[in-house]
Amino acid sequence: MATTHPADEHWMQHALNLAWKGQYSTTPNPRVGCVFVRDGVAIAEGFHAKAGEGHAEVQAIADAKARGISLAGSTAYVTLEPCAHHGRTGPCAEALVTTGVHRVVVAVLDPNPLVAGKGMAILRAAGIETNDGVLIEEARWINRGFFSRMERKRPWVRLKVASSADGVSALNNGVSQWITGEEARLDGHHLRAQACAVLSGIGTVKADNPQLNVRGIDTERQPLKVVVDSKLEISPDARLLQTGRVLLAHTEPQTPNWLITHPNAANIEALNVAPVAAGLHAGKVKTDLLRLLQELAQRGINELHLEAGYGLNGSFLQAGLVDEIVQYIAPRFLGPGQGLFRLPELDALPAYVEWTIHSFEQKGQDLRVTWVRTKQE
Repeated sequence: MATTHPADEHWMQHALNLAWKGQYSTTPNPRVGCVFVRDGVAIAEGFHAKAGEGHAEVQAIADAKARGISLAGSTAYVTLEPCAHHGRTGPCAEALVTTGVHRVVVAVLDPNPLVAGKGMAILRAAGIETNDGVLIEEARWINRGFFSRMERKRPWVRLKVASSADGVSALNNGVSQWITGEEARLDGHHLRAQACAVLSGIGTVKADNPQLNVRGIDTERQPLKVVVDSKLEISPDARLLQTGRVLLAHTEPQTPNWLITHPNAANIEALNVAPVAAGLHAGKVKTDLLRLLQELAQRGINELHLEAGYGLNGSFLQAGLVDEIVQYIAPRFLGPGQGLFRLPELDALPAYVEWTIHSFEQKGQDLRVTWVRTKQE
């Protein structure tokens, strides 16, 4: 039976902190950190920064080599099971074996079928002591999108909303800028930067003409922009279409000619996600949101950041497709106005509480509350 040492959680937390350094750039790969420890001292460390570049273990080994440090007899702490397959880089499990490491502690096993325990098996076959499950919940959280894509074949959906203290997201005349303060808005861009894709609806695009990109954050990677636009009503002049990668989710039988001649045409994709005809209401074609998520997963999207109006927010919520809600609450009361979600009226309370508070913290003058669905399906 694997033995857990008193210092394991401390050093695994250090490895998790390293993993967060790749929070904006590793997609579609997971965020991973690694630290080698000997005699209670960290002697080498690394993190995965970008797909196609060295994984965390390889970066840590290179760190030791660059400083002339032997890793023999040390303990390696890795936030995700070392890979066991040949991709764009070699197997990290085999690389660890060559270092002479005495022990490898892993936070969580890799859900990728190409790994899924094989990395640990390679280590054990080489006589290396192994242990896993150290800070497993924290390790799953940092890669919740990757785990969702691997285990559920769809991205982790984070819905971001901002409201007054009395739950108003916009005035009845549509005005919503700005309910929250500058610090909360910048924090929202951090969430965009962490995501692989940012999704909104055509209603929001028409009303606000957003860019849907990351601003004010030092990141080389911009997320994919996704617009749910069933009838392809978006204007060719919409700001979000002018730069970056865009996916238009629609239900039309044909796409407009301007998509071919648009200056950014090479980066714009129109994806038909109409559901099967059976079950539609009076000829009304609705976007198949689950199919859209599955299509995004096939494109390597781990985390989907949803910023939309109360109608599309409500549709995702009713479909059971929202995993996390980040709500920014401003210390103001606005009276009558638009709510956060368009939901049907209930005549009885649900039998169980669907959401739990994961965390809350102040952002400037506002409060950020993160909710997580109690039952993940």
